[in-house]
Parts: sequence; structure tokens; C-alpha cells
Amino acid sequence: MQERLGKWLLSWPPLAYLVVFFLLPSLIMMFAAFRYPGDYGGLMPLTSEDPATGKLVVDVTLATLGDYLTLESFVRLVEEPLYIELFIKSLWYATLTTLICIAMGYPLAWLIARSPKKYRDLMLLLVILPFWSNFLIRIYAWMILLGPQSALSKAINLVVTAFGHEPVSLLFTPFAVIVCLVYVHLPFMVLPLYANLEKHDMALLDAAQDLGASAWQRFWKITWPLSLPGVYAGAALVFIPALGMFAVPDIIGGTEGIMIGNLIKQQFLETRDWPFGAVLSIMLTGGVLLMAGLAAAVGRGKQKAKQKHG
Repeated sequence: MQERLGKWLLSWPPLAYLVVFFLLPSLIMMFAAFRYPGDYGGLMPLTSEDPATGKLVVDVTLATLGDYLTLESFVRLVEEPLYIELFIKSLWYATLTTLICIAMGYPLAWLIARSPKKYRDLMLLLVILPFWSNFLIRIYAWMILLGPQSALSKAINLVVTAFGHEPVSLLFTPFAVIVCLVYVHLPFMVLPLYANLEKHDMALLDAAQDLGASAWQRFWKITWPLSLPGVYAGAALVFIPALGMFAVPDIIGGTEGIMIGNLIKQQFLETRDWPFGAVLSIMLTGGVLLMAGLAAAVGRGKQKAKQKHG
């Protein structure tokens, strides 16, 4: 009984957090997706003011519920290929960002994990140092770095024009969006990779070397499989927020770099078509949960296969 009570006391705070900040908002969003938009934006009200008493009266009943619910927003999503294309484009941006973060973050995490202990804290501090400044300030700094008068733009255009091509613009392009997405999310890849790589037993690599394995074989057969939990954790921490990012494309992406998060923000704050914004949010959340579920299923399948053959 005491053990069960202890488990309950440990599990209910995160469970309550998920219910209040994820499940309930998701249910509200789901209900809003089936509603009609209001005449002046938002949602069509379910109540009206009684002219006699001045009190609010609930207009909807079970008999009239169908008059307040509709599938118009879902039909609009299916009929307009632009929205699906934008979602696929956002998936591509998030996937590319994740792959670049893995390619850049893995060597850095390995370097930190294998550095002398007296230098590790300093190197980790340098990784998380960008978090000490405001997110928007860092993005605006990239506007200066990628601007037409920046040294980077001038150097690139000098090379481009030398080969007979027209000068290119770095700012307000998909390239700028990818660069900033990688910059923002790279620490989220490095930290879980470091936490994993730091625990590896170097005796395994020494034994493989004694048996004649090359450096590439030692990495591919030992280090990489052991580091996969860190890779998966970092990929989730990068991919999920990158998929729904709207601030970076809004500031430096221009019209070519717009992502699904920008469209959702536009529907809620500018167009004020809350039902359609809710449908887009559901599509985004459902897509993320589906991919997370598939990744978890693949991971469990590999784990079972290892246990079966191990």
C-alpha cells in the first residue's frame, strides 16, 4: 500500500500537468475546429443576451447542436492543396534542420565528452551561452549577418559574380530560415548527445582496436549504436519545435520562407478564422504525434530484435 501511494504521489504531478496543459487545450482546439467562425472573427457564440433580463442564455441544445457544428474547415483543408504543400514544406525544413544539427552537433558533443574534465564545464557553458540572451535579439542579429551589406553577403556575391552569375540575396530566403533554425536548435542536439557519449566505456573502443578494427569500424559498430538514444532524444528536441516555428520565418524568411506555424498564427491573430486555425493546429499536432509514435514503434522493434538475438 505504501509503495503504491509513493508511485501515485510521484506520477500525479506530471500527469496533472499533461492533462491541464496538453489534453484540455487539445480538446478545446478539437471542439473549435468543428465550429463556425463568428461574424467579427473568433467563434460563433453559443450564447445570447436575453433582452428582457439582460442575462446570457445558452442557445445551443442537443436538438440544435448540428446548427453550430460544421466540417467546412476540414473540407477547406482538403480542397486547398496549398495548405498540405505548406505542411510538407515545413516537414522538409524541420527534417533538414534536424539532419544538419546531427551532423554539426555530433562531433561537437564527442569533442566535449572526450575533452579533459577541467575543460568540459567551460565548453558546455559556451554551448548554452546563447540562451543567456533574448531569442528575438539573436534572430535580429542574424538579419545583420545575412543582410545585403554584411561581410558574408559581400564575400558570397563576390564569388558568385566572379563566375558570371547575378548577385544573390541571403536574407528573406529559405536559406536564411534553415540557418537560423539550425542556430536556434543546435544546443538541443548537443546536450543530449553529450550526456550519452560521456557515459560510453572507452574500454570497448580499446578492445575493438586491439582486434584490428579501424577508426571508422569502431565508430560505426560501437559508438554510433550506443549513442542512438542520445540521437533520438536530440532529434525529437530539434524536430518538434522546428516544425511549428513561426518567429524565425516571420522575421527573416519573407514570403518564400513561410511555414505552417506562420499560417496558424495568421489564422488566429490576423484573419481571426479560429476554426480553420484550430484545424491546422490539429493537423500539426497529429502529425507530430504520429511521427513520434512511429519512431517509438521502430525503437521498440529494434530493441526486441536485439533482445531476441542477444
